[in-house]
Formats: sequence, C-alpha cells, structure tokens
Amino acid sequence: MRTNLLKLFVFFFIFLTSFQSLLAFNDKPRDRFVVVLDAGHGGKDPGNMGNGFKEKDIALNIILKIGKALERKGGVEVIYTRDSDVFIPLDQRAKIANEANADLFVSVHCNSHNSQAYGTETFVLGLHKTQENFEVAKKENSVIFLEEDYEVTYDGFNPNSPESYIGMALMQEEYLNQSILLADFVQKNFTNDLKRKNRGVKQAGFVVLKMAVMPSVLIETGFLTNNHEGPYLNSTSGQNKMAAAIVEAIDKYANSINLSSLEDIGGEVSVNSTNNQSQVYKDITFKIQLAAGSKRLETKSYNFKGLQNVERSREDGLYKYYYGATSDYAKITELHREAKRNGYPSSYIVAFKDGSKITVNEALKTE
Repeated sequence: MRTNLLKLFVFFFIFLTSFQSLLAFNDKPRDRFVVVLDAGHGGKDPGNMGNGFKEKDIALNIILKIGKALERKGGVEVIYTRDSDVFIPLDQRAKIANEANADLFVSVHCNSHNSQAYGTETFVLGLHKTQENFEVAKKENSVIFLEEDYEVTYDGFNPNSPESYIGMALMQEEYLNQSILLADFVQKNFTNDLKRKNRGVKQAGFVVLKMAVMPSVLIETGFLTNNHEGPYLNSTSGQNKMAAAIVEAIDKYANSINLSSLEDIGGEVSVNSTNNQSQVYKDITFKIQLAAGSKRLETKSYNFKGLQNVERSREDGLYKYYYGATSDYAKITELHREAKRNGYPSSYIVAFKDGSKITVNEALKTE
C-alpha cells in the first residue's frame, strides 16, 4: 500500500511539473502579431457560383494578396487556413487559429442573392437581428453538411434551425469590441476608398467565428450574383483593391489598439518598449484593458489571476476591466508584459486624455 502511494505521488509530481512547464511555455510573451487568414470554402465546396464565378477561387486570391502584403510589413506572422484549393472543415479553421494563439482571425467570402443586390458587409459573431442576416449565416454554415460526423463535431448544431443559434451571442463577448473595431475599419475603407456600397457591420451566428477564440470578422466582399459586382470581384484589379483595403484596415486596427507587438506595423510611432527610462506624457493616462463583458465582476485579485488594483468601467453597454494607470509609457509596457504573463495574452494598452479614450498613437504624439 505504501509503495503504491509513493508511486502515485511520484506520478502526480511529474504530471504537475510538466503541466507547469507547458503553462510557462504558452504564456511566453511574443514579439510578433499573428494574423490567421481564412479563405472561405475550397475543394469540394465551391461556395456560391453567381454568374458562373467561383467564390472559393476569388476568396483564396484575395486572402493570398492580403497575406503577402502583411508579410512585407514585418512584425507580422501570417497563417493561412488554406493556401490552395482544398476543403477545410469549419472547426479545423478555428482550430488552426486557436492553436496559433492568433491575435486576429479574418475570413473572406463573396455573397449571393436571388436579386441584383450589391455591396459589402462585415460580420462579427452575435445573434442575427434580421432574417436577411440569418440567411447569410445559414448559407455559410451549411458547409458543415459536407463534413463527416458533423452532428458530433458541432454538438447537434443545425444551420437551418433558429434555435441552434441561441446562446451564440455571448461566445465571443470578450472580443466583441475589438472585432467591431476591425469590421468598422474594413467597411469604411470599402466605402470611402473603393466607393463600394456599405451594407454595414452586422452580427450573425457564424460557426467559424464562434469557435475562434480571438477578435474575428467574416467579410462579404460583394455579390457574385450582381452583374457588375461579380465581374469586379473576379478581376485581378478588383481583388487587388479589396485586398489592399483589408490590409489597411488591419493596419489601422493595429495602431488603434496598439498591442505592444504591433508598434512596427504602422511606422508612425516608434517607441522602445524595453527601455526602462521614464517616458512621461503629460495629461495622458495609459491603462491595460484586460477584458470586457456583460458580467459585473468584483475587482478583487482572485477574479483577475492575482492582478491587484483592477478598475471597472461601464462603457457601451459592457463592463471593461483595466489594470494599471500611469502617464509613463515605459511603465505601462512593463505592466502589459506582466498582464500577459499572468494569463491575459489578448490584453492591450489604451490611452485616455481628459477622461476620453484616444488612440495610443495619438497619445504618443503629444508633448
């Protein structure tokens, strides 16, 4: 009996040591911004075939162009869910992003309709508020019917059943604001730069967004079924322009949230975050946003993985939780590294001036 207890103790010790090592490895701060690019459909799933065009080919072309442009910027690691004409199940697309601990997940698609509807729209995860949004989600989610054992993989989810979508809205709540921010940049670039019709930023229950645990968007670049928009999206020129607009949106997103690993993307501001000398910005308060959600948590350290002095603020219908408050940018970057080590890899620096939130780049330009 004593021998068995000793063996059990040794086994538990080895397991615990290995588990702690794994956690330490996963919590290592990274110096690169990881973007997972997802070309919709592929292989045996052509997507929609409006006007004889293939959604799977157009989506892939745009994604590859986005990836090449991001890689040229430096400081960005690009991962593709597919870079050729192959079929990838929805859960595997999200798994690729989750295993990469990605900072962004961007999925590109083309729309279709039984009319001459046209324009671009970008979706974040949530409950669809209109039948039209539900139809788009059904269409994109129906790809699971091409997968083996989809009933088991997706726990009985039925793309055609409205009841299956209940509960999806809260799945990505922690990342909702960041997802909306990127979606808004995408739509503004399409509208202002490319003069495409703006169908807006919308919410709907896309399975691939539900399963990706990070800020995520699904971009409908236009309608292949439209007699003008279809040929535009099928053209090299149109694909180049759509890709460039999405790259610029990712660039703007990076500069707005100013994750420490993104400071080289925009090129506007260069700050050495490893410099321990004070970098004080008068009238500016920097903080670390740890999380956001509808649940009101007590700001005790046990709710925030041991971090002390966490603040709670009610903004835009959500509770936001901030750590650290300083005018010293060098100090806030130290606190950001601490927050990531403590289990908040998706946390990011925010800035306030006179009580109003501004971008960190704007803050760093002040004297």
